[in-house]
Amino acid sequence: MTGTEPGAVRPARQLLAASVGNAVEWYDWYAYTYLATYIADEVFPKSADDSLVPLLSTFAVFAVGFFMRPVGGLLMGAVADRRGRRAALTVTILMMGASSLLVGVTPTYAAAGLLAPVVLVLARLLQGLSVGGEFAASTTFLVESARPGRRGLFASFQYVSTTAGQLLASGVAELLVRLLDDGQMHGWGWRVPFWFGGVLSLAGFWIRRGAVETRGAAAREERPGLFDALRSHPRASLLIAGITAGGTLAYYTWTSYLPTYAELNADVSKGDALLAGTCSLAFFGLLQPVGGRLSDRWGRRPLLLFFGLGFAVAVVPLLHALDGSFTTLLLVQLAGMVLLTGFTSISAAVNAEVFPARVRAAGIGFPYSLTVALFGGTAPYVGTLFKDIGHAGLFPWYVAVLCLASSAVYWRLPETAHRRLET
Repeated sequence: MTGTEPGAVRPARQLLAASVGNAVEWYDWYAYTYLATYIADEVFPKSADDSLVPLLSTFAVFAVGFFMRPVGGLLMGAVADRRGRRAALTVTILMMGASSLLVGVTPTYAAAGLLAPVVLVLARLLQGLSVGGEFAASTTFLVESARPGRRGLFASFQYVSTTAGQLLASGVAELLVRLLDDGQMHGWGWRVPFWFGGVLSLAGFWIRRGAVETRGAAAREERPGLFDALRSHPRASLLIAGITAGGTLAYYTWTSYLPTYAELNADVSKGDALLAGTCSLAFFGLLQPVGGRLSDRWGRRPLLLFFGLGFAVAVVPLLHALDGSFTTLLLVQLAGMVLLTGFTSISAAVNAEVFPARVRAAGIGFPYSLTVALFGGTAPYVGTLFKDIGHAGLFPWYVAVLCLASSAVYWRLPETAHRRLET
């Protein structure tokens, strides 16, 4: 461990500080996704005369957040390396709270004209910056907080909390849709989750204030430059990209795009698709600590290869097995979640074990977030594109090939589970 005496760290408090804050971050991120149609109707109306409005709509909804995540990973990673992990975690959660409140008070196009989409774009920029920085800071914080032989277990809470945030956002959105009529949802109901997110961010900020810094003052005095990780460790940066590419594509395919894929290609009803997605996400969250603990015992490479080779072999038959029934969709999703756990439960630990503490956060943050933006963030669009050109069956092969490519990286990856974390 870096920067603190082992006795000074309370593992449960460290886990709580990282996990609650991360859940709040992802709650805010996914709340925007679930309520995008209401936001679009109020902020980007189809009847708008200004030709810039549809352009800004496309930019805001599909591009801005993912574009800013690599920037956030680099900037907030540098803050974590220079000022400490806790300082970066404090900044990211305050940024997310501010961006959530900004979405909640965004004026409608009818009230403010072009200013409305501009405000929303700014809020989404801030959200992307925060989420990209959150992964860099919380990954290093979780892994450095772990006692020997527990880094995989601690790292698994990265996706436990991410899943919890996604489920909370989905639940809040669903509750509002059921309680309010369509007019109320379009009038003010869509704003409520973002106001709630602002309050949650303050709670997360309070919890994180009590966390123990995991990087000592002497180490922080080195003050690495913004691009030191890329300059000093180019191979490690490429390694992060290779580790992440197949995993992020599979993750976004299974957790975000699969319900839509099932609707488009297997005539599954929207209600069944959403229910199956919610059930499988809850199952997925429970699996993460199991995967993390297994990796502490057996190593990182076996789980990564279980994921990569398993997905490469199984994704095509699994997606082709969809037949329109809820049961089949649920079983397909659950099977994919089991395989996916081999990656998600330990990706934070693997990434952190690649870099020394001096540049660990920035070293992880930029290549990871850039790879997510290139492959994970584009998964729904690539899948839809294949459908539009009449070759929907190519999308599973695209996922399989990328998972196979990452498996080649996993095969040559040095085993790091039982090494001392480099400082």
